[in-house]
Amino acid sequence: MTDEALFEVAGQPSAPAGARGSGSLADTDHRAAPLAVRMRPQSLDDLVGQRQLLAPGAPLRRLIEGDQPMSLLLWGPPGSGKTTIAAIVSRQTNRTFVEVSAVAAGVKEVRAVIDSARRDLGRGRETVLFVDEVHRFSKAQQDALLPGVENRWITLVAATTENPFFSVISPLLSRSLLLRLEPLSDEDIGGLIDRALADERGLAAAVTLAEPAREHLVRMAGGDARRALTYLEAGAGAAMANGAAEIDLETLETAVDRAAVRYDRDGDQHYDVASALIKSIRGSDVDAALHYLARMIEAGEDPRFIARRLVISASEDIGMADPTALGVAVAAHQAAQFVGLPEAAINLAHATIHLTLAPKSNAVVTAIGAALSDVRAGKIGPVPAHLRDAHYSGAKKLGHGTSYRYAHDDPRGIVAQQYAPDEVAGRTYYTPTSRGAEQAAAQRLERIRRILAGEE
Repeated sequence: MTDEALFEVAGQPSAPAGARGSGSLADTDHRAAPLAVRMRPQSLDDLVGQRQLLAPGAPLRRLIEGDQPMSLLLWGPPGSGKTTIAAIVSRQTNRTFVEVSAVAAGVKEVRAVIDSARRDLGRGRETVLFVDEVHRFSKAQQDALLPGVENRWITLVAATTENPFFSVISPLLSRSLLLRLEPLSDEDIGGLIDRALADERGLAAAVTLAEPAREHLVRMAGGDARRALTYLEAGAGAAMANGAAEIDLETLETAVDRAAVRYDRDGDQHYDVASALIKSIRGSDVDAALHYLARMIEAGEDPRFIARRLVISASEDIGMADPTALGVAVAAHQAAQFVGLPEAAINLAHATIHLTLAPKSNAVVTAIGAALSDVRAGKIGPVPAHLRDAHYSGAKKLGHGTSYRYAHDDPRGIVAQQYAPDEVAGRTYYTPTSRGAEQAAAQRLERIRRILAGEE
């Protein structure tokens, strides 16, 4: 059936190129459709995960159940339910549903859809426009959506895997409600697999799934519902082709060409492999570090957990020997949060390589450990009077700040005076190494300490 015919079925004028009319997402009943399409939820109550969007009175429920006009930007990783939500809108609202591909449609097609929606609105029928991958629209194409959104000629539902604050123009962003979708949990994915195995729309109990294969499938999915159902369909097809009634681990591995990685995210493997990653970084073995990183990613480890370990390593094992290491690790953590897997693997590898090859120093750990030890031992004398706050009335009468020497008044930027309490005056906590950038820091620190002591 052509796009034009789809529009005619929906009672609409023929569709512009790149657009599809009512029924395009809802037509999921034919048996030739992929399993992920056939199992697409029919209502909000069937939606897997995204509990934060499903509470009574939440914007998504008001749009679908209350039939209230509002434009939505759905931001989330692949397989988190963006297209599914659009399909639910197409089924459950009393509006005409039009789908536009950001890959195929241009400004002309977008304007044609909006003009058609405006005419329909005059006849009492509203239109929902779904734009998948809206981040692929150019600025001009996004600008073309503005009149329809601003005047509510259309209800826009736009989906993106990219950060909309970078990929969507500000006027469109400010006129739409942004809903953040999270990756599905392992429990969500497991429930979805079980439902697909039993449901008449799915595999209708034609095969069963062995528990080791189920665990492998959940790990491979990585929070992506579409990927989980695609792999399940491949495994079921392979099992039935072999005349088997069960999808075992070997069959699933062969069907999807992905070997199972022995890795328990709640057990020994989780901690052992994470420990091996950090110790390989500390030991400067980049190949071993990348191996353990790959094992964690392939096993479905949360990329945010890996990134947190890298942030700790940057200060614990590198510190001032390479002051840029912490920035790189923090950037990788942020990237992992808004990029998600599989692309975030590149960001994590970037940080892992940088940290592994960086010069190493644990002087930061030793310094804060020694300072904490003194404080816990009770060495917490009063702050010297000249360092105390002198901005309130009566402070000078108490001698607060009266003898304080302003460092910027000295051409060296440092003046000789006591900063530490008497109990720890002269105590040395930070002892830099001679490795990397810390060597220069050590030379500067030596002179600073001489000036503070009045020796220069």
